[in-house]
Amino acid sequence: MKISQKLALRYTRARINILSLASPRKAAIKAFKLFCTPQQRVTKKGSAFFESGEPLTFRYGGHTVRGRRWLPAETPPRKKVLIAHGFESASCHFGSYIAALVEKGYEVLAFDAPAHGASGGRRIRLPDYVGVLRQIEQGYGPFHSYMGHSLGGMALALFLENTPHNRVTRLVLIAPAVEMTTAVHAFARQLQLSPEVVTEMDDYVQETSGHHFDWYSLRRALQQNNASVLYVQDEDDRVTPLKEALLVQQDGHPNVKFILTKGLGHRKVYKEEETRGKIIAFL
Repeated sequence: MKISQKLALRYTRARINILSLASPRKAAIKAFKLFCTPQQRVTKKGSAFFESGEPLTFRYGGHTVRGRRWLPAETPPRKKVLIAHGFESASCHFGSYIAALVEKGYEVLAFDAPAHGASGGRRIRLPDYVGVLRQIEQGYGPFHSYMGHSLGGMALALFLENTPHNRVTRLVLIAPAVEMTTAVHAFARQLQLSPEVVTEMDDYVQETSGHHFDWYSLRRALQQNNASVLYVQDEDDRVTPLKEALLVQQDGHPNVKFILTKGLGHRKVYKEEETRGKIIAFL
């Protein structure tokens, strides 16, 4: 973490904790808004192939969501694939996947989530990400296959709970977020939030979304999932811990296949050539 970021963190932590002395509720709302705010945005362009995709836009929650569509040379396409990126990432990071899938004869779509990449907005809540995926499905689907990294993986799992699918449907989860409570507790430790403020955050989320933090769970969502799933996890991932992936594995879903790697971390795991080849073959 850069010195400027450390100073900003200390300042924010002090402001929220001072506010909590007067109103734990107001401190909780302020903390939750910060939790949903990416601290960096990908602004670079993708590869020449990525930029060749057909631009697509739609409105969601008062903001413009931007993405692209790539069509194969053969028609009709063999399959249609949707890619969902992670927190503080963007769809342009998956250009190599898109090119390979189009070469296989697939139609591919990828959008930047709200507050990410070329899309509008300042914050992203998980229910909003799921809502965006639902609107993409309605406008450009149905899709045969889905691939999601990190937060995008959890969003896809939650989305498929209420979307018709079966064993023919393919879902790739790359280092997915497993339990939202894990991310919240890590955030609370970083800001040194009191248990009272964390409880108020949980209550606020329930009031505004209809669910407490613990409902936003990949383990829970996979119980309702009938798709053929490929779960990719690196042992040295510090963002989405291995121990949570192993709990998913212990749940014993017959439709979920695991690939465990080592030494790649949270982002390199989807960039490594051998792993990428396995994912493309599965899709």
